[in-house]
Amino acid sequence: MAVTNQPGSYAPSEFQTGLCDICDDCGTLCYGLFCFPCLGCSIASDMGECCLCGLNGAIRSVYRTKYNINGSMCSDFMANMCCPFCATCQLKRDIDRRKEQGIF
Repeated sequence: MAVTNQPGSYAPSEFQTGLCDICDDCGTLCYGLFCFPCLGCSIASDMGECCLCGLNGAIRSVYRTKYNINGSMCSDFMANMCCPFCATCQLKRDIDRRKEQGIF
């Protein structure tokens, strides 16, 4: 059997939910609506980063690179500038789904 991916590496993919799919996870939606900074801290904690890092585009780029998710630093920047709430909720949804799948 041929190995097509190195252990710990991921095939190129997309985020598991769309940027505007905020209603896919009502818990994350409410968390973000009622305490947006707390949602950012939760993401940073999941990623092993400082709480202040959870709401910036850099953590999205780090996450996207780690899991080989298609995109660019420019698209991360634009998502965070145009709709930081949607971008942050999308990142949290993806983290939660990867945890459920055992690949986080």
